[in-house]
Amino acid sequence: MFPRLVRTSVAAGRLLSTRATQAVAATKPKASEGGAGCIASTRKAGRDTPVRSRLGLVHPNRSAGITKAVAETQPTAADGGEGDGGITSRRKAIKDTLGRRLLSLVYSKRSAVITIRKWKEEGHAVKKHELVRVIRELRKLRRYKHALEVCEWMRLQDDIHLLSGDYSVHLDLIAKVQGINRAEKFFSEIPSNMVDYWTYSALLHCYSQEKDTDKAEALMKKMSECGHLKHPLPYNHMLSLYISTGQLEKVPNTILELRKNTSPDIVSYNLFFASCSSLNDFETAEKIFLELKKAKVEPDWITFSTMTSIYIKSSHNDKAESTLREMEKRVFKRTRIAFPSLVSLYTNLKNKNEVRRVWKKMKSIYHKLNDYEYTSAISSLLKLDDFEGAMEIYTEWESVSPTKDTRISNLILGGYVEKNQLDMAESFIEKMVQKGIPLSYTTWEILTCGYSKCGKVNEALASFKKALGCVKKWEPNAKIVREMFGALEEQGNVEMAEDLVVILREAGHVSTEVYNLLLRTYKKAGKMPLIVAERMKKDNVELDTETEELIRLTSKLCVTEIPKHLS
Repeated sequence: MFPRLVRTSVAAGRLLSTRATQAVAATKPKASEGGAGCIASTRKAGRDTPVRSRLGLVHPNRSAGITKAVAETQPTAADGGEGDGGITSRRKAIKDTLGRRLLSLVYSKRSAVITIRKWKEEGHAVKKHELVRVIRELRKLRRYKHALEVCEWMRLQDDIHLLSGDYSVHLDLIAKVQGINRAEKFFSEIPSNMVDYWTYSALLHCYSQEKDTDKAEALMKKMSECGHLKHPLPYNHMLSLYISTGQLEKVPNTILELRKNTSPDIVSYNLFFASCSSLNDFETAEKIFLELKKAKVEPDWITFSTMTSIYIKSSHNDKAESTLREMEKRVFKRTRIAFPSLVSLYTNLKNKNEVRRVWKKMKSIYHKLNDYEYTSAISSLLKLDDFEGAMEIYTEWESVSPTKDTRISNLILGGYVEKNQLDMAESFIEKMVQKGIPLSYTTWEILTCGYSKCGKVNEALASFKKALGCVKKWEPNAKIVREMFGALEEQGNVEMAEDLVVILREAGHVSTEVYNLLLRTYKKAGKMPLIVAERMKKDNVELDTETEELIRLTSKLCVTEIPKHLS
């Protein structure tokens, strides 16, 4: 009924492609000084790499990671007494390292290269293994620009011997910071003796992220010719690509090729399950799970999370509860991203008590929760019709979070609108303004829906105008347009219907459907519209059979006054 931010639980709405990408990233081998490596650091089975939520909120570990990295560069003060009762502050010396300096940059405009040069000018040595470690830490913090600058500096040093793993990391960072075209150019410039499984896999990963099926398949063919398909990672990239792009018909053959050339790992199996989930095929998923157990591959929390989703969609709630318990056994402090998933799955099982229990558990484990976690809890409780509980958590978020993220406030606003409490919704918006929380397009869109639902057409149009004023280019929302015209049609309010057409025209969205909705309003009002066909022609909008029928019917009605927009 309302915009997607309100009506969908955050974690529940997470795409399988995100789950697949997350799973692939979780087990990529790392590049080390002593041998070849790949894009990501080594992960044991049962562990994961946290990723951002589809809401684009703060990464669960990013803030803490940056704070920790910066804090490590600062001495710790301890109070002590000296002299005649005078108190001085003594600082505990912490060793100054290049790594700490690089990790403390934080702001992207600051230069990693300048930091390294200054370190050398001070007479310090620059060691490759330390730079490799720093690059890995910067990538974990998603500070790709600084990581790329370190890679670029390393490449220009004659005394640093680079390995294929170093080139693969460099390639991946170029794709993230500068785009796939620059990454392809870099790949073509890699020394021939460094073009191997790792660098090919890095480029394949880039194509998978770009969802470029043709180039990915061509590269897989090249890797096959070079004998580089003896590990599951390239197949995992392809499975992730096919699932994220909806090319599920290509998944079975990819699985067959994988099994023919190597053995699936836990990431492969998780991708198999993701494919089954998208097809709502719990029987195949159960067969794959038995195969996983026979292969003695240890399932992780993602495995049981996906199985739970499959069972819920298939209405096998007893099995879903069982797999959810198994999932929770594998959720630890380091697997922070799993907690919102737990909240979402318990929400889908309509188990409010478990949602509250998991939320309390999160608060007991982590000193500070991030916006994504607050969003997950608030949206879940709203979905379970626990507005009071959602408001309690929102109030807590409001008191501790410095972000003032409008999207979280919009959840509560949507809750008021859902309950038809428009007076409360209006008061809530006033409080948002007072607290410095910016009003977004979605804020006004939610309010527009509420007003339309209650037949307050004047307020609905006013809110809609404000919504359009928040964006440079409006992406048409057919549902909200229908709701507004529906309210106008019910009242037979042709004047405001004409106003709405003008607003939509100015926003660059007039269509056959819009004119048909206008004509229905005229029909309801028992009035005949003027020169509709001519106006449609001027707007480059075609008539369909419904338009012609509505024009025929309304032409027999009383002539209306000329709309002020045409006079």
